[in-house]
Amino acid sequence: MRFLTALTIAILLPMTAMAQSVQDLGPSARDRINATRAEAGRDALSVNRKLTRAAAAHARDLAETGAFSHTGSNGSSVGDRVRRQGYGFCFVAENIAKGQGALEQVLSGWMASPGHRRNIRAEQAVEFGLVRGPGNLWVMVLGKPGC
Repeated sequence: MRFLTALTIAILLPMTAMAQSVQDLGPSARDRINATRAEAGRDALSVNRKLTRAAAAHARDLAETGAFSHTGSNGSSVGDRVRRQGYGFCFVAENIAKGQGALEQVLSGWMASPGHRRNIRAEQAVEFGLVRGPGNLWVMVLGKPGC
């Protein structure tokens, strides 16, 4: 019995640590993101806690499953994930990245990619959330509520 208890603890502790190691980098990234939006004639974005929670949930899911996809392990889309956080939207987009060790690296990479840059500069976007998860998994969710 002690062996099973120790084995269970040994398995669950790394999973618990992984689930907790998500950093909210929206406030740190806001000025850089808004500067690039201004270059494109777009309005500034604000950080939204519901979008941040959706990004964090997806980062944890990707880390726990070893996947790298816009589709969650349960088949969810970014729209499903933001709705689950209580965010009703008329626009939503998601950027993901893996391996970059610093915020500046991931933002530069996204700006060098036409699709990711288009999401960041989307005219419809008014809010965002950005996190770094375990294993340097980055998830950014952009949105516009309501409509």
